[in-house]
Amino acid sequence: MLTDIPLIQLAAFAIIIAMLALFIWGRWRYDLVAVLLLLVATLIGVVPSETAFSGFSNPVVIIIASVLVVSRAIQQSGLLDGVMRLLLSRVGNVSLQIGVLTACVTLLSAFVKNVGTLGIFMPIAIQTARRSGQSPSIYLMPLAFGSLIGGTITQIGTSPNLLITTIREQQGLPPYRLFDFLPVGLPLSLIAIVFLAVGWRLLPKDRIGTPAKEDKFRIADYTTELRVGEGSPLAGRSVGDLEDLCEGALTVTAITRGRMHQPIPNRHWILARGDIVTAQADTAGVKRAVDAGKLELVGAEGLNQKDGRNDQLDIVEAIVTSGSPLVDSTARSLGLRQRFEVNLLAVSRGGRRITAATRLQSHAFHVGDVLVLQGWENQLAKTLEEMGCLPLADRSVNLGRSGYGAIPILILAAAMVLASLRVVSVEIAFFGSAVLTMLSGQISMKEAYEAIEWPVIVMLGALIPIGHAMKDTGAATTIGDWLTMAAGNAPPEIAVGLILVTSMILTPFLHHAAAVLVLGPVAAVVAANLGYSPDPFLMAVALGCACDFLTPIGHQNNLLVMEPGGYRFGDYWRLGLPLSILVAVLGTPLIMWVWPL
Repeated sequence: MLTDIPLIQLAAFAIIIAMLALFIWGRWRYDLVAVLLLLVATLIGVVPSETAFSGFSNPVVIIIASVLVVSRAIQQSGLLDGVMRLLLSRVGNVSLQIGVLTACVTLLSAFVKNVGTLGIFMPIAIQTARRSGQSPSIYLMPLAFGSLIGGTITQIGTSPNLLITTIREQQGLPPYRLFDFLPVGLPLSLIAIVFLAVGWRLLPKDRIGTPAKEDKFRIADYTTELRVGEGSPLAGRSVGDLEDLCEGALTVTAITRGRMHQPIPNRHWILARGDIVTAQADTAGVKRAVDAGKLELVGAEGLNQKDGRNDQLDIVEAIVTSGSPLVDSTARSLGLRQRFEVNLLAVSRGGRRITAATRLQSHAFHVGDVLVLQGWENQLAKTLEEMGCLPLADRSVNLGRSGYGAIPILILAAAMVLASLRVVSVEIAFFGSAVLTMLSGQISMKEAYEAIEWPVIVMLGALIPIGHAMKDTGAATTIGDWLTMAAGNAPPEIAVGLILVTSMILTPFLHHAAAVLVLGPVAAVVAANLGYSPDPFLMAVALGCACDFLTPIGHQNNLLVMEPGGYRFGDYWRLGLPLSILVAVLGTPLIMWVWPL
């Protein structure tokens, strides 16, 4: 009875109920909800004031932030993008395409944060759908679900696995290791890949999604200049080879060789070292030429670091306004680089082709021209104001940066080897990998900070002390006692399955990290009451909280594909419910086989 429950436990229950209600309400962001509840829990004594901020120093927070940084570097390297485009260009069957994409996303999510993995493959999936004449809706949800279940393979793959490791330590047991989750996560992931490769037929095939962010702000093709350098494999190859390398996303409009200028060269024109190629393409097409063709951006040179300046080069897109001093002038006549300390990398003019006879430095700017400019990060905002240009928001521009190939992947692999061999702890290994990724130039400091999902970090830092309070106040014990009575004399498989299903049901309404912090201590109490090892029950919580396939709101990956796929709330049940049943039915005996009672 409630009268028998200590006041401190009732306060803890009130905090958990308030958390559930506020997450379901959805009016406030989850990080705001978390810090508000931490404040209230501290003020009423549920969380001791001396441990209120201990969550921000928890190794889980360090590991997640570090993996996000390395994941962004891998995403920007372009290596995976190039491999997938080559592979999918040879696959025509829709089920095979979805199977290949889902397999890659699922397996990569074991080592790269699943949000980053989905970010890599979403544009590839959308382009594959377009080439195949299919709706993106049949590709994107399998990718999102694959990224979720793939995270269950390793400790770093998903937040629930990291958090359940912390909860195991609270039970006085050693933390889980990097690959302790593999015997359960890998078989289930392989089964899920097969299911999703055929189960996409349950999804609506006529949905028209909202354009992706890049498409919403699509600019007519830019005119830019690329130099065939000493290391370019395109030297001695034809113009057609360059255009084919970019899969039609780039068109060569002129070749300059010394004093000779050849407008509109035919596809058989042979490129030579030192040639300057004038091309029209969007930013993705230009980046592909720079990365895959090892071409150099002609404009990206000549800015030298000044003494005492602690700054780095950044790239922005900006539109020329009516009051700009650039109007009717050229980059050469203005001395653009000397006057404003910016490089002109590309120009686009409202859908109209810029004449091929004009070099970029001789292009006369008009109102409405969109420019790609490279300049010093700390000065760009002021510089654009002086130039009378407005920056374009919500666009990602990575021109002028070479692809770094396998280096960030090798750094991540080295971290995993060191952690798995216990040479260093998991948090030190991945923190070191993030530091090395930045030191070696794979990602800038600005990009590293942008890669970290600060709302998630704040939420975790705030909720971890509340999760500890569930155990310390005895609230977890009370709930565990209730669940133990509910399980009654049922077989142990039912008890483990009950915890797994409860986790899967609760996660869509709570953030998956919050669900682990609430249910983890409860699962440990149920195991102790029944006289069993806590491991199968803790693993059931981690698996159930990671496998949120029922709604778009429980995990951000499900939400990310909602607009591009044109999904409605109820569409997630079509594919998610049978997959959830599959995980529950096969996952329960698999957990008990790997982690005996």
